[in-house]
Amino acid sequence: MDRIAVDGTYVRVSSIGQPGDRAFVLVAGLGIAATYYERLAPHLNENGPVHALDLPGFAGVPKFGGAVSIERYADAVEHVLRELRLADPVLIGHSMGTQVVTEVAARNPHIRDLVLISPVTDDRARTIPKAAFRFLRSALHEPAAVRWHAVTAYALCGWHWFRRVLPQMIAFPIEDRAPHVRARTLIVRGEHDALVPRDWIRSLARVFPHAVLREVVDGAHSVMHAQADAVARLAVAHVEGRITDRGVGSLRRVRDDTTSSDLARLGPKDAWLVVKSRFTELFGMAEGDDEQLERAKSAHAVAMADGDGIPVDPDDRRAVVDEVAPEVRKHD
Repeated sequence: MDRIAVDGTYVRVSSIGQPGDRAFVLVAGLGIAATYYERLAPHLNENGPVHALDLPGFAGVPKFGGAVSIERYADAVEHVLRELRLADPVLIGHSMGTQVVTEVAARNPHIRDLVLISPVTDDRARTIPKAAFRFLRSALHEPAAVRWHAVTAYALCGWHWFRRVLPQMIAFPIEDRAPHVRARTLIVRGEHDALVPRDWIRSLARVFPHAVLREVVDGAHSVMHAQADAVARLAVAHVEGRITDRGVGSLRRVRDDTTSSDLARLGPKDAWLVVKSRFTELFGMAEGDDEQLERAKSAHAVAMADGDGIPVDPDDRRAVVDEVAPEVRKHD
């Protein structure tokens, strides 16, 4: 975990995976921590390093001074790319993060691949009441784990900052920046995402020069968490050039019957490790303690990997559990 100084504050970068040909850079949405990508990232890191960003004002990172805008967040992401020396990254954004990575890609025609998950905001819902109503409709279809993530992340962000950034997100005309994007663009929505209706992503396919559309069955706005396997498979196939259709007519439905992001799939010890590590992570964010935060993220990743059937080295598992929840090992 690193801090990259930018614009009077910093961006927190959580990285996993070994060096590879292509790095994935993940940008979360309004008020949300990079933790939202906790289930997607492990499915990507076999293809290259994965860098998940906590932007200023979110996840306990100090806020920008002065005015805030999507363009200013894009400036910060561009600075991170330069500092990490990523010449050809795959940019993945979720919700407001799609606006940020679209702006970055529009400025940088050398970027080859872009993945937009639940892109906002539909041009027919660019008022706060309409967007909020649609968001709440979508939230009814989210797993409890996702709702818990959102509540804690918004609380940490704080109402004052959330209120400052929200109008910028609602008003940002992503469709005006889309024609300037040279990257191949995968656009993914969840079936039950009222905030991102089908007609909206079809309209985006008309303005992004190289767009392909996919819809994940049973998904909602946070589809990359609840249906991580499906979204990861789509992202990797897109980057590898195995998705060849494009345009308005490319909308296809895909299923993910292999994963669930709720605690019910975990055993009692892993479920407790998830809960304990999440509270430890929140305290680390609030206190600006990156070491505590990193320990918590590692423990949480181990528990989630167990639930997803991803192999974890026993020695690594023992080490991270002992740091965050030693009581789990006492009952082994």
